[in-house]
Amino acid sequence: MSKGGVGMSGGIVAVTSLALEARIALGPGVSVICSQGSHLAAHLESAIGRGVSGIISFGIAGGLAPGLVAGQWVAAAAIRTAQQLFPTDRAWTRCLLERLPGAVNAEIVGIDAPVAVPADKRLLHAQTGAAAVDTESHIAARIAAAHRVPFVACRAIIDAADTLLPPAALVGLRPDGTADVAAVFRSVLQQPSQLPALVRTALDAWIARAALYRGRRMLGAGLGFPQFGDGVADIRASARAEPDAVALDQDLASPPPAAARAR
Repeated sequence: MSKGGVGMSGGIVAVTSLALEARIALGPGVSVICSQGSHLAAHLESAIGRGVSGIISFGIAGGLAPGLVAGQWVAAAAIRTAQQLFPTDRAWTRCLLERLPGAVNAEIVGIDAPVAVPADKRLLHAQTGAAAVDTESHIAARIAAAHRVPFVACRAIIDAADTLLPPAALVGLRPDGTADVAAVFRSVLQQPSQLPALVRTALDAWIARAALYRGRRMLGAGLGFPQFGDGVADIRASARAEPDAVALDQDLASPPPAAARAR
């Protein structure tokens, strides 16, 4: 799912940072890289070296634009960074919008750390005009552009622009993308006053997770890639990354850990 999680050449690579996102994204024609920062960049470069048909940044994002709510989809028109703007593939993005009714076509800004405070979200929105923010899309967009690989970003909102992310929601992610429940408990014990905000974050995460499952089904094989099935290999990630139907059912049936790391 993360290191070495890309299979045969010629398929679609989904870029995520959460193990849950990776399990949902994985499927026929789609392999997954679940990582962050420089590790994500290295794994993606390696995957491109073996050959890919397209790259999609898939998962959750923080809301910046007023009116966006948990569970709403954003299909990026472009990925913005502090210095650059990376347009997404138009044909693929059009397919995403056709398959995800109600999805917003707007820019996503990529930064290296989650934005937790509403005032910071408002400022980032004012500075960039972006509707949402995440911590992987800018890395994937930069590498895809350098290699001229078709790229899109498709993200479900987890925390709205006016939502405060408590400290426990920011510490609860291990390097492999799984929840660090012990870290969440330690944070709550150190700062019990954050518990109401943490409960709200957990509910938003539940809504966003359900949206990811629904959206993944609507996007279908190849995650909406226009030429899927026309010479694109049917690939799988490593055995460790292959989805377990029972585990996925349990994921959907039970509320997520509160520290499902909002962007």
